[in-house]
Amino acid sequence: MRLTGGTDCRLFSLGSRFVAEPQVEVRRSKRRRQTVSAYRDGDKIVVLLPARMTRAEEKRWVADMLSRLQRSETRRRSPARESDEALIERCRELSARYLDGRAEPSSVRWVPPMRTRWASCTPSEATIRVSRRLRDVPGWVLDYVLVHELAHLLVPGHGPDFWKWVRRYPKTERAIGFLEGLSAAAQLGIGMDGDTEPQDAAGD
Repeated sequence: MRLTGGTDCRLFSLGSRFVAEPQVEVRRSKRRRQTVSAYRDGDKIVVLLPARMTRAEEKRWVADMLSRLQRSETRRRSPARESDEALIERCRELSARYLDGRAEPSSVRWVPPMRTRWASCTPSEATIRVSRRLRDVPGWVLDYVLVHELAHLLVPGHGPDFWKWVRRYPKTERAIGFLEGLSAAAQLGIGMDGDTEPQDAAGD
C-alpha cells in the first residue's frame, strides 16, 4: 500500500502481553533518516521507520518499539490497583466525572479471577466486584470497567439507556477492544455481558 508523501505502508500483526495479535502498521519514509517512533492510533499501533531499513532491521525495531510502548502503558497503571479503598475512591471520582455523581456504590473490592467476567455488580446492594486479572491493565481500561459497573447502579441491564451512560467515558470503544483482545490472547472467554447479579456472586 502506498501512502502520500513517499511513505510505504505495510500491515501485519505481532503478539502482545495484553492484546491478542495487535494490528501494527509500519510506515517507511524517505524523509526519515535515523529516528524510529511508535504510537497508538485507535486499536492500531503505528511504527515510523526510515525507508532505507532492511526487513530484518524493521522486525527488530518493531519488536523493540512495541516493548517500549508496552512498558510506557504499564507505568500508567491505575493507583486503584493498590487496594479496595483506592478502588472505591476511584469509583467516586469516575462517578462524579461521567455519571453526574449519581452512582454511589456501597462496596467495591478486588476479588479472585472470575471464570467468565472481568467484574460483576449487584445493583440491589450497590456492590461491585472486580477481577484481580485487571490489576495490571492500563488505567484507562480499568476506568472503563469501573464506569461500566457503576452505570449498572443506575440501569441494571445492557439496554440503550445503560450505554448512554457508559459512553460518556471517552475511551469506551478502545477499552472494549483491549479487553476482547486480552481475553482472546489468554483464551479466557471473558466478557462484560451478564455482569449484574440479583445477589452477591463474587466467586462467579
